[in-house]
Amino acid sequence: MKKVLITGILGQDGANMAELLLEQGDIHVYGMMRRSGSPNYTNIKKFRNNKNFELVDGDLSDSASIDSLVKELQPDYLINFGANSFVGVSWDVPLSVLDVNTGGVVRCLEAIRKFKPDCRFYSAGSSEELGDVDYSPQDINHPIKPRSPYGASKAAARHMVKVYRESYDLYAVHSILFNHEGTRRGEEFVTRKITKKVAEIKYALDNNLSFEPLQLGNIDSKRDWSDSMDFMRGVWLMMNQDKPKDYVLSSNETHSVRDFVQRAFTHADVPGLWSGEGMDEKFRVFQENTVLAEINEKFYRPAEVDLLHGDSTPAREELGWKPEISFDKLVESMVDNDLAICRKEKS
Repeated sequence: MKKVLITGILGQDGANMAELLLEQGDIHVYGMMRRSGSPNYTNIKKFRNNKNFELVDGDLSDSASIDSLVKELQPDYLINFGANSFVGVSWDVPLSVLDVNTGGVVRCLEAIRKFKPDCRFYSAGSSEELGDVDYSPQDINHPIKPRSPYGASKAAARHMVKVYRESYDLYAVHSILFNHEGTRRGEEFVTRKITKKVAEIKYALDNNLSFEPLQLGNIDSKRDWSDSMDFMRGVWLMMNQDKPKDYVLSSNETHSVRDFVQRAFTHADVPGLWSGEGMDEKFRVFQENTVLAEINEKFYRPAEVDLLHGDSTPAREELGWKPEISFDKLVESMVDNDLAICRKEKS
């Protein structure tokens, strides 16, 4: 039975990858989590009691713990989804972001080099590495031009994976993942922030309750959004090729934050329209003056990335991968999930 060690198991991608692998039945998954006084097990409740799943303690900022896990477990794969992954916060704690996102990758690579050199390693890259883009759509050859400490940390990790792959002949991959979301997405991310607030506003309107509008930063920002589970299938495919190769995973289309907002409210049966200009632009109930969403300057980043648009053609042609969940279906599933959560909490 193959053994897979997944870091960041309590997050969206770690949990989705574990679920995907456990469905195969012949893989034992070790989910690494950082020791905490109040861990949130919500994302793994579906498979936490699976006989082929086991939680293990580890910390990407601690070499000894990573060394110990690799030495003891002897994993066939180490898939790293552990990270300080919220871009907006990375300006507040840049050194911590670098230590976990870059240093953590090096600690994993070192542990593999020393204790299990045939272990296949996956490093989750980000389209934020590309930053202020030179051309669209962006492929794996696009220059690295990050505009945030988070993007810079992922770019540095990409370089270190290449160094270890070429220096020690390791099977190590760092793929560029464009934005990917889902029902397990953390509430601090803009997509989940939107769908959670949409659900709260829908409940308030249906029950004649007051509510505060959704507050957002740059609604003109355009992203290439996909479903996380689609990407997990792609990651597993690239981890099982004859030779390691970095790929881009993306939907190959873009949508703005304003578009995401409109589709989310529409699916919740709260149709509205954007009106106004600049900081005064608001999203209102159709033919009413009720404000559903508005702009708040505090949610703008120090340096904005206005457009990210991926080109995943090589992954589609060489891996036989393609996304199965459309943008509309992604938004709808997230809204439905938060509507159900909201109704349960209010009942």
